[in-house]
Amino acid sequence: MKEHSAHVTEVAEGVHAYVQPDGGWCLNNAGVLTDGRRSVLVDTAATEARARHLRRAALRLAPRPPHALVNTHFHGDHTYGNFLFPEALTIGHEKTRTLVGAAGLHMAGLWPDVCWGDIEIAPPELTFQDRMTLHVGDFVRAELLHIGPAAHSVDDTAVWLPEQGVLFTGDLAMNGVTPFCVMGSVAGSLRALQRLRNLGPTTIVPGHGPVGGPEILDANEAYLRWVQGLAKEGAAAGVSPLELARATDLGPYADLLDAERLLPNLHRGYAEERGLPEGTPLDIGALFEEMAGYHGRRPECLA
Repeated sequence: MKEHSAHVTEVAEGVHAYVQPDGGWCLNNAGVLTDGRRSVLVDTAATEARARHLRRAALRLAPRPPHALVNTHFHGDHTYGNFLFPEALTIGHEKTRTLVGAAGLHMAGLWPDVCWGDIEIAPPELTFQDRMTLHVGDFVRAELLHIGPAAHSVDDTAVWLPEQGVLFTGDLAMNGVTPFCVMGSVAGSLRALQRLRNLGPTTIVPGHGPVGGPEILDANEAYLRWVQGLAKEGAAAGVSPLELARATDLGPYADLLDAERLLPNLHRGYAEERGLPEGTPLDIGALFEEMAGYHGRRPECLA
């Protein structure tokens, strides 16, 4: 991995966004919160090499390794690097601990040609149900908020810094990247975005893509309402998600990265139209293969 493939931006005093362009599959963002002496990490990275780069970046911001690490959800691009921060107490929603262990190296198996490194699965050691407050020194207070029951996934945690107006959304929101809710809920994602908006953030660090403001929430909401409407019409017409995806003009969403996610998102929308509970597990392996067929090739992972 090239050194310039990630950059650190201070978005508020002591609050740093670690951004991995271009934000596509497995190229997630992270965060470092520090008082100059101690630090807390928000998420890690997908591969051993990328996580080691993140560790070096964190050590440039504080003299000691992070003493705590928050996982926003269980997906491997946010958790595979946990094991490279042994000094940190790893924190996540109670479902995150279970799901990290259950998923194992499943994400790595989807892209066998990526150099993942010698990853050791390390689930959160401290878990919570609804919310938790984490302090970094005297002036950074992080509210860990479970946003559920299902949105991007079923274990989403947002990291909210009320004094700084900074919100780390995890994959509840993305910027310039197609939202992805096949493991969660379309309707739940829309409720989640409203809950995040109600916090009143001025700066948003999305799970993927550049740092921005509340307009990121608006863009994600518009896409998801579009998907929800398509699924409602398609299900009523008896058209399969694949047939609908192939017949759909992406319009204003054609330029989003990973536009092939439309197909699995439609599957989730159809499941909700059939009355399945939000977050009901779908066959992700089968949907990934169907998405590859729809896309004409396997989705590209540049991790």
